[in-house]
Amino acid sequence: MEQAWRSHRCGELRAEHAGHAVRLAGWVHRRRDHGGLIFLDLRDVSGLVQVVCHPDAAPAAAAVAAGVRHEFVLHVRGEVALRREGTANAELPTGAVEVVATVIEVLNPAETPPFPVNQETPVDELTRLRYRYLDLRRQRMAANLRLRHRVVAFIRAFLDARDFVEIETPVLNLATPEGARDYLVPSRVHPGQFYALPQSPQQWKQLLMVAGFERYFQIARCYRDEDLRADRQPEFTQLDLEMSFTTEEEILALIEELYSALAAAVAPQFALPAPFHRMTYREALERFGTDKPDLRYGLEIADVSALVAGSAFAVFREAVAGGGRVRGIAVPGGAETPRRGLDALTALAREAGAQGLVTAALGGSGPLATLTIEDVRSPAARFVTAAEFAAVAEACGAARGDLLLLVAGPDAVTSRALDALRRHVAEERGLADPQRLEFAFVTEFPMLEWDEQEARWSAVHHLFTAPYEADIARIDDDPAAVRSHAYDIVCNGQEIGSGSIRIHRPELLLRVLARLGMGEAEARAKFGHMLEAFTFGAPPHGGIAPGIDRTVALFAGERDIREVIAFPKTKSASDPMTGAPSAVSARQLAEAHIAVVAPEAAAEGAARRTL
Repeated sequence: MEQAWRSHRCGELRAEHAGHAVRLAGWVHRRRDHGGLIFLDLRDVSGLVQVVCHPDAAPAAAAVAAGVRHEFVLHVRGEVALRREGTANAELPTGAVEVVATVIEVLNPAETPPFPVNQETPVDELTRLRYRYLDLRRQRMAANLRLRHRVVAFIRAFLDARDFVEIETPVLNLATPEGARDYLVPSRVHPGQFYALPQSPQQWKQLLMVAGFERYFQIARCYRDEDLRADRQPEFTQLDLEMSFTTEEEILALIEELYSALAAAVAPQFALPAPFHRMTYREALERFGTDKPDLRYGLEIADVSALVAGSAFAVFREAVAGGGRVRGIAVPGGAETPRRGLDALTALAREAGAQGLVTAALGGSGPLATLTIEDVRSPAARFVTAAEFAAVAEACGAARGDLLLLVAGPDAVTSRALDALRRHVAEERGLADPQRLEFAFVTEFPMLEWDEQEARWSAVHHLFTAPYEADIARIDDDPAAVRSHAYDIVCNGQEIGSGSIRIHRPELLLRVLARLGMGEAEARAKFGHMLEAFTFGAPPHGGIAPGIDRTVALFAGERDIREVIAFPKTKSASDPMTGAPSAVSARQLAEAHIAVVAPEAAAEGAARRTL
């Protein structure tokens, strides 16, 4: 009878196993030769254990051990023994024991890895992705993927206990407008026609509500052909969730309960204040300059326009007179910032779109009421009075010893610049506690925004997002004022997911599509299946779709979602390991009815079309 490779896993052995004969299998994590006595740290998925090879007691095993190197795959037979007094390793779960080898078999040798697998040393990203299967052997990456498994398993159990049904939806979909670019899949059997990979299962989950399932979820794969950054990948995973006969408040309460329980189960090391913060989109922009604020620190934005509207400083006066505002933040203890630091802050504000940045370091001592112009170090000190600086400082919550950062201009500009400054100052000064999770729900997003490039209105969230009933009358005459039942869950300055209450009435959907520039004929051609479904008793419904990748990265303490994805793409959407994307054969192209245009010819054609 064939014998099993293992009687135990490496990380399972403890003092109570002393005297037991064991069979182990795994990788050589480390090898140490102490003058003939050879020690191997053998690693498998459960952990590692020390194997000792005595040349006198087991010469054949010692001879094999003498020739192995890091990452060789071994089969070991031996006996568990307690380590000699003074040699136990308290930092290792198996540190009280070792396995005295009697037989060692090399199951597979290994080339020298391109980077150390047994150390968390910095490695070039392309090298890591080129040899991702080796990168995943490293302790941090393996822990991240196991954390991901626990997150998904917890979510499934949590929702199953609340009567949600997991349903898979199609991956080959109809291409529709709005949102990011679709990944297109040519149809061999329908020449010249294409499927689109789903950016999200939006229409399918709404159709499942029409179908009467009432509570649906899916751990859904999604695809978007968009420019990449740390929190984006061309393919990603989200928790897709939809409910019928629900309200915005019920959905947010469910997600708060889920994330609170999830954090306690998989990441108890984080402080998680409850209840989660709530704020409207407008409040978030007003206080923090962004709809995804980091609430682990203050640095709240203050509007000081009224205090400087009549200032002799033209930058402030003219900004307010032109319909803009002057807004700012106070950096605690920032008055000692050197000139090069102030120059860097000014450059950052300009990169964010501001014309410039006014800094004011508040020196001296005593209450702000006694501030003199000599106490202020600012390029605007020749034009702004001490009383004005004192009033602005008080409005920003500043004190002597602090630094004021002031930006003038339209709201979009001041918000963007001050958001960038808040994040920079917080990171530079270590204001954000890395062991704290500050979740917030941001609500009442605008429904529509003007697209300058397309010269038309577009949906802020997506075109199935329901407007507030009180604002429906404004869709035609004041689109910018229409609030939507859209909401985001954000944490520590990142958007974790978004959702909305959906349009479920065909006449309202047609009205919204018309405002987006889509006539009824075009609307029925592209969304006829949805419009028709809504005529058969569609219930009110809504949902949310938190990102799994972003959630796991948050709990793992990782900044880049690629650190929690098994096989991610680079920021150029390529795979250094497999070489994807790649050219395909002429036969495959012909079967799919595709002709490839050379990049040079495509560029020339685009240039001609713009002339």
